[in-house]
Amino acid sequence: MPAAEAVLTIPDFCLVLLVGASGAGKSTFAARHFRPTEVVSSDACRGLVSDDEADQSASAAAFELLHLITEKRLAARRLTVIDATNLKVRGRRPLLDLARRFHAPVVALVLLLDPATCIARNRHRAAGGGRHVGREVIAAQSKSLRDGLPALRDAGLAAVHVLDTPGFIDAIKAIRRVSPPPLHPTRS
Repeated sequence: MPAAEAVLTIPDFCLVLLVGASGAGKSTFAARHFRPTEVVSSDACRGLVSDDEADQSASAAAFELLHLITEKRLAARRLTVIDATNLKVRGRRPLLDLARRFHAPVVALVLLLDPATCIARNRHRAAGGGRHVGREVIAAQSKSLRDGLPALRDAGLAAVHVLDTPGFIDAIKAIRRVSPPPLHPTRS
C-alpha cells in the first residue's frame, strides 16, 4: 500500500488482529478507528480479572475472557478487534479457530515499528502512569514480530496490512467497512 493512501478497507464483519510489540500504538490506533465496544483488549481483560492490567500472572484468565468475549461477538456477527500483541502462532490459533467457526474473515493490522520507537513510546506511557514494559521485552517482541511476519502472511488471512512507520500509521485517516460480495450471484 502506498504511503499516501489514507484509507484501509476491511469487511464490515471480520476479526481484526492488531499485531505489534508493546509500545507500537495498537491501543491508540484501536481507539482512533474503532468503537470501544468493538475492541477486546488483553490488558483490559487482565484488569477485569485481577484489577491490574499489567499483572502477567493473570494472563491465562484474561485470555480465557478475551476468547469468550470474541466468541460471543463473532456469534452475533459483530466486527471484533483484538488489541493484544498477537505475535505468536500459538496465541493467534484460538482466535483463528473462532473466526473459522463463525465464518469471519480475519484481517491483520501489523504495527511494525522499530524497537527504538516502541521503547520511547513505552517510556512516555510509563511516565504518564501507564504500564511499563522492559526494553529487553520490547526488543524480543520486535524480533519475534519480524521473524514471524512470513508465517502471518501465509496464514490464509483475508488481508495483512503492514504499517511500518509512525507517519504511515498516522496517515490512516479512516477504515472503510465494506460488505463482502455475495457467495452466489443473484439472478433477476
